Amino acid sequence: MPARPSLQRERAAWAGEQLLVGVDEAGRGPLAGPVVAAAVVFPPGACAVRGLRDSKTLPATIRGRLAERIRSRALAFGIGAASSREIDRLNIRVATALAMRRAIDHLFRRGVPAGSRPCCILIDGRPLPEIGYAHEALVDGDALCQSVSAAAILAKTVRDLLMHRLAPRYPVYGWQTNVGYGTAEHQASLRLHGPTRHHRYTFAPLAQHELPL
Repeated sequence: MPARPSLQRERAAWAGEQLLVGVDEAGRGPLAGPVVAAAVVFPPGACAVRGLRDSKTLPATIRGRLAERIRSRALAFGIGAASSREIDRLNIRVATALAMRRAIDHLFRRGVPAGSRPCCILIDGRPLPEIGYAHEALVDGDALCQSVSAAAILAKTVRDLLMHRLAPRYPVYGWQTNVGYGTAEHQASLRLHGPTRHHRYTFAPLAQHELPL
């Protein structure tokens, strides 16, 4: 049974007159498409969102229903992305930090109501100084913390939707099912048809191809 993320860290923040912003990403590993991040903050005293789990363990239909529930119950949320071009130019680590910074920026613009409590930021994984915001990091945060788990689900659902919308333009790559990951079908199509402008040319299976202008 997958772990159930708790509100322990949110409650500690609320007790200290703060809000906790959970941040996570989706799409570090695919051969095509952006890396997408989300930032989520719940109001003080919020109840647990039932059904939250590590987003990778959930079927797409359940993730979609949870994403709607998260949006309706969050105090605020933000989405950010870094394109395949930015991934190639910056590297995936820095591009992930850029997507997270954009998600946090979007959350604050969206916004956490004026005069509300100060925020502390918790990201999944290891620290990323390139985010540009003071933060703490938690390995497996999406399995342990409700806000980070919620951010992971929003990031995953948004990224999958983007890839599904691109799929009809590039039908040979199977993005409607593999969402850009390097499945056997995807890699066979790359060998036969070459890459698109949405592919990540610095990733190993594409490194022999010339970057588009």
